[in-house]
Formats: sequence, C-alpha cells, structure tokens
Amino acid sequence: MKVSLVEQMRAMDRYAIEELGMPDEILMENAGQSVYFVILKEFGIMRKRFIVFSGIGNNGGDGLVVARKIHSAGGKVKVFVIGDPGKYKGAARKNFDIISRLSIDVVRVDTWDKLEDMRKDIMHSDAIVDAIFGTGLSRDVEGIYRDIIGLINQGRKMVFSVDIPSGVNGDTGSVMGVAVRADKTITFGLPKLGNMLYPGYELCGKLYVSHISFPPSLYDSDSIKVETNEPIGLVPRPIDGHKGDFGDVLFIAGASTYFGAPYFSAMSFLKAGGGYSRLALPSSMVPSVATRASEIVFVPQKETPSGSISMENMDALLGLSHGVDMVVMGPGISLDDETQKLVRELALKIDKPLLIDGDGITAISSEPGILKRRNAKTILTPHPGEMSRLTGLSIGDIIKDRVGVLRQACSKFNSIIVLKGAHSLIGYPDERVFINMTGNSGMATAGSGDVLTGTIAAMHGLGLELEDAIRMGVFIHGLSGDLAAREKGEDGMSARDIMDYLPGAMKAVRQGQVDDSRYVVEMV
Repeated sequence: MKVSLVEQMRAMDRYAIEELGMPDEILMENAGQSVYFVILKEFGIMRKRFIVFSGIGNNGGDGLVVARKIHSAGGKVKVFVIGDPGKYKGAARKNFDIISRLSIDVVRVDTWDKLEDMRKDIMHSDAIVDAIFGTGLSRDVEGIYRDIIGLINQGRKMVFSVDIPSGVNGDTGSVMGVAVRADKTITFGLPKLGNMLYPGYELCGKLYVSHISFPPSLYDSDSIKVETNEPIGLVPRPIDGHKGDFGDVLFIAGASTYFGAPYFSAMSFLKAGGGYSRLALPSSMVPSVATRASEIVFVPQKETPSGSISMENMDALLGLSHGVDMVVMGPGISLDDETQKLVRELALKIDKPLLIDGDGITAISSEPGILKRRNAKTILTPHPGEMSRLTGLSIGDIIKDRVGVLRQACSKFNSIIVLKGAHSLIGYPDERVFINMTGNSGMATAGSGDVLTGTIAAMHGLGLELEDAIRMGVFIHGLSGDLAAREKGEDGMSARDIMDYLPGAMKAVRQGQVDDSRYVVEMV
C-alpha cells in the first residue's frame, strides 16, 4: 500500500475538488462516515455515551460529521469545540451549523475553566472521538490543547482518532510535545508517514484506511514513492538444483573479539535457503566457529596483531570475490586501522554486488566517496548510529526525519540503504522507500543485524533481483523474529532464535500461510 506525505494528501484533496468536481462536503461526509462505520463495527453506538473533541479545522469538521451520525444512530454525544467556532470554514462550517440545530450538546472551550467539567464528562462516557488537529500540526502542542490531550489519555476510555492521533506529526510520526494514545485510528485517502512510523504507529492503535471516493489514479500514482514492504513471490526451487544454484556468497567478517557476527551472517544465509556460504575470517577463529557451523566453507585469513583481517589478504580476497555472486563485508570486522583500510580498498575494487554492514560501514564513513565510484551495486544496512557516522547528522535529526534523511543518503551514496529500527526502511537511489512492517522489540538484540545480512544475501541467491531480494530479506528477517516471539515471547530473544526460525518463515511464505493481519492496514 502507498503511504503519503501530508502535502501529497493535500494535493489529492485539491485535485478531487478542483479537477474532479467533488465538493469538499462530500469528502468530509465520507471521512466522517468511515469513522462512524469503524465505531459501529468495533464498539457499537446505541445507548452509549460519546465525547467528541473537535478542533476548528477540517479535522474538527470530520469530527462534527461523526457526532451527527452517532446522534442519528441512537448514541448520546457531546461535542467540545476547542477554539472559536466562528473560524470554521467551508464544509466544516456547514457541519457545525447542522449540529447546532440538533439536540446535541455543543460546548465551546477556549479557557481552562471547563477542564473539570470535561474530566467528569470523560469519566462518565463510553468512548472518545479525537478530531482536534489531524495531520496539519506543525508545532508542539501547548496551552489548553496540551491539557485536553492529557485528560483524554488519563480517561482510559476507548479512543477513536480521526486521520491521526492529535499531537503526532503527519510526516515523521514524532510526538509534538504530547499526543493522544488512540485505540483505533481511521485515516483518509492513504496512510500518512506519521501513521506508519514509530512512535506514531503505536499511538494509532489499530489503523484503518478509507479512500473517501478518491479514484485509484490518485492513490496509486507513481509520484507517491513510499509504500509498505509487502512480500514478493519467491522463485521456485528447481528440483534438480545443486548448491551453486542457490547462491554463492563470500562473507568477509570477524575479528578476535567478535565470534558471533561472522557466524550469524554466514550461517543465516544457509538457514534462509542459500546454497554456498564462504566465510573469510581470521585464521585463529576458524576452529571455534567451525564447531558451531561446519556447513560453512571457511577461508582462513592472515591476521593483524590485534587479531583482525590483515591487508596481506587483499589480492586473495579480490580473486575470490570474482567467482561469487555477492559479497557481504563488515560484520564484526573490527575497528583496527589496518582492517578498516582493507575494507575501503576492497569496497572500491570488488566488482560484484556488495553488502556492507557494521564495522564495514564505519570504515566507509571516513571516505564515503568510495561508494559513488563503485561499478557494481552497493547495499548498506546501518542502524541510526551508523547512519549518523555516514551522513554526519545527529541520531536525533535522523530519527526526526528518517525517510527524508534516507532518501538523501541513497542519492548521495548511490546505494540501496536499509535503515534498521522499528519498521525498518528500505531506500533506493530513485527515491523509492519501503516501510517494513514485520518484526518486534525482541529483535533489538546483539547479532540480529548479522542475521539480516545473511537473509538478504540468501534472497538474492534464490533468484530474486537484487532490489527485490533486499526487500524480501528484510521482510523474512522480521517475520522470523515474529515467529520466534510467538513461541518464546519477546523478552530474552537472541539472534540465534531469529536465525533458527528462518526456515519456518520461508516455509510460511512459500505456502501462503503468513498471517498478514499484523502487516497490512484494514480498509474501510
């Protein structure tokens, strides 16, 4: 499903009104109707008591439509208009005039003297409709608005948010000082980035989307370059295939203090269906890693005094890279100066698809121009700290605008980048971004990223084009974590758990048994 920026949704509204001749009254009516249907389906209306908090913009107008429909369906509804109702315009003004003529209690709130009355009304209500701000919020919530949102959250009632929980930034998902915690959110046209990115996604509760009569040409437009990462069909495994048919990948990884990273990356490639896993690591480490994973083909490397891979291995590693399908470099490779230089030299000269992770990203960060000079495709898999080193931006700035920063980095470095985190993002140099919906907090554990590198490599080895393999690898990695969490719980999950559930994740996808209710948005 496509995911829009706030300005893209405003453009859709304008096009529908000005070019297609859809009156804004119809769009507002459809929006309110969608919220009403969700309330009716999920909660019920007859003889229940509702509080509607409406701002003085179009989001508030949507809330007025909801109030009217609740009243019509036999519910008891009270509306608090936050601000001066005289500022309503267009369709919102018409809907305010309508409910003012009905037997609906409408109360204007622009001072603090009504807060105690609101607290009592919330206490005696069954549910709340939040229609205060919508997606247009551009500054932190302050004053009486902040106090009202606090009352809503303290009330512990069922909360239905209109378009997005009030206080959540529509383009980033960040909280603008304070935000409503909704149980259900009904958004219009398309989900906004703020609906899909944390913490906004969590604050939405269950998310619903209504196209409110927009034609598919609007919400399927190629100009909307962000969408959810949905599973891609896997290539059937040939019955007479041999290990070389399922990918031959070279992993350059490991140092004397990092035994897990090379093991998890190279072994996860096999667990996700890959065929031939070659692991180049310091020679002193081979016996230890081999006792855990004898299925890997080991390529012992000469070592630096600190126990990392030495520059002496350059020519041999380059020669080996020519015969494989893909190279993964960086997991646990260390920050040793000599090894960091080796990473940079290899990145420049390897002429196969190259996935750089972990310490490899740190090495590249000191000379990122290398990435633009590569002839073959490059994949980077940074967490926010590594992205900070790559871009020179603070972690805080990256988190505030993950999609924007990702797009700039993909273009600047001519690379495909997986920005890891809750709802990892996959970005491409052509500005496409995919939001991955699989995964859980239990995957925030050492080695999880190494499992991801092996999984991505496996998807390419199984026959997917590189761009699709990256998306599918991220999806499968998250799904494996979800399967592990379902059986074990999120507390105490390890990278080994994620890796061990990779075959089950692959089986579920191949057999069409993925429970995608967690990963897709429900339509109204």
